[in-house]
Parts: sequence; C-alpha cells; structure tokens
Amino acid sequence: MLSQDEIAAAVESLDTAERTRVQTGLLSLKHSGMTMDDAYAIQGAWVTRKIAGGRKVIGWKIGLTSRAMQQALNIDIPDSGVLFDDMVFEDGATVPATRFIQPRVEAELAFVMKAPLEGPGITVFDVLNATDYVTPSLEILDTRIERADPETKKARTIVDTIADNAANAGIVTGGRAVRPDDADLRWIGAIVSRNGKVEETGLGAGVLNQPARGVAWLANRLAQYGARIEAGQIVLAGSFIRPVEAGHGDTIVADFGPSGTVSIFFE
Repeated sequence: MLSQDEIAAAVESLDTAERTRVQTGLLSLKHSGMTMDDAYAIQGAWVTRKIAGGRKVIGWKIGLTSRAMQQALNIDIPDSGVLFDDMVFEDGATVPATRFIQPRVEAELAFVMKAPLEGPGITVFDVLNATDYVTPSLEILDTRIERADPETKKARTIVDTIADNAANAGIVTGGRAVRPDDADLRWIGAIVSRNGKVEETGLGAGVLNQPARGVAWLANRLAQYGARIEAGQIVLAGSFIRPVEAGHGDTIVADFGPSGTVSIFFE
C-alpha cells in the first residue's frame, strides 16, 4: 500500500500536469508494487481536491468494458472515474486548443438516472428501472500521465489509468434520448468519423454484452466504499469503439443512426 505522502505526491503531479498540460511520469514505474486499490486511493484524493476547489460531481464514467481492451491490459474487470461539471461540452461545440494534452474520443451511451442505485446486488434490471433515459454521447479522454516512459518504453498500466481518473476529461451528449425500455440497447451503435472519414464502428453489445451491465458493476463496486450512484447523475456506460485520436482542427462525428448524431470540433 502506498503511504499518504506518496498518494499526496501523486495527486500533486496529476493536478500539475492537468493545469500545465505537461504530462507526468508513469506512477507504475515509480511505484513498482502499486495496486488497483492504491490507484483508486489516488483518484479519490484527487477528486476530493477538485471538489474542495469548487468543482461539482455530476456522474461517473466506466472504462475498459470491451473484451478487446481488457485483453490488451491483461485484466478482467472494468475501471471507473468521476465526471465533473466543467467536463461538459454542448453537441457541436468547439474545444479550445489549450484545453487538453492528447485528446482522444470514444462513442458510448450515457445513462441519466431518475433514482439512486446502491449496491450490493444491483442487477441489469435494477439499472433499467432506475434510468430516466439513455442518450448518445462522446467521451473525451486525456492523458495526464505519459502513455509510455520515454527511456524504458514501458507502457502505462491499468493502475496509471485509474489514478488518472480513468483518463476522463470531457463529455458530449446529443442525438435522440430514449427510455431504457423503448430500445434494445445492445443494438444501438455508431459510425464514428474524423473529418468525414470513418474511423470506427461499434454496437452497444460490445459493452459487457449489455451497456446497463456496466452501470450495475459500478453501483456494486461503489458499495464497497460506502458510495452510490445518485438520482440525476450521468453514467457513461463504456465505449464500444477503440479511441479515436483528436488533433488540432479535427471534427469528430458519431452517427448513431435513428438515435441521431453527436459531434465535437477540436480547435
């Protein structure tokens, strides 16, 4: 287990990287024995710091839900991070050039809750009953931690990603919202284009075979820490595409077919 001083130092490095847009080194390299519990402790301390600075929690994101991404990192469970009020972008908005370090974009479904979800024992059906509506969304990822160490070439690991608030940086919602019982969420998908060229396609079934299953996992994990998903919060259920790089001047559009489109432009 990392000491409180080590956790505080990690939080300081992450916060500085986010403010200065200069990435910090791999925590997994600095702390070779770092565990997922250590990573969530760092994330939690960073969240506490952000709240103390005036930011408001508006929900959660779930990552690493696809089998391909889990196999790439040699894990068998998703991860999660926290959504803040200053991460919200309007559909079609412009992201300032100075906002992010190395942004990437994923397409997923956002669950907007009408009732709280408190584990343990939460099921897919509990999630659907507690959901007000589901809407198409884009998640903007960013990396405050280097993707790979420049000297050793060691790639970041799951503990780096978790500590870095699951690489969470922004959220865009749009398209046509649906009630959870009015559509088969497994078959809602998207064609994701960058500057008019199709980069990725995917279906909701890529998220644990049912996007609501990721939300149930989150509710049950939070219960271990005495927390829950609150009514009114947004939960990004997990991407069903690989991340699309977003450079300066890029327009990312996700076409969800009958559910409409969501887009964002990077200045």
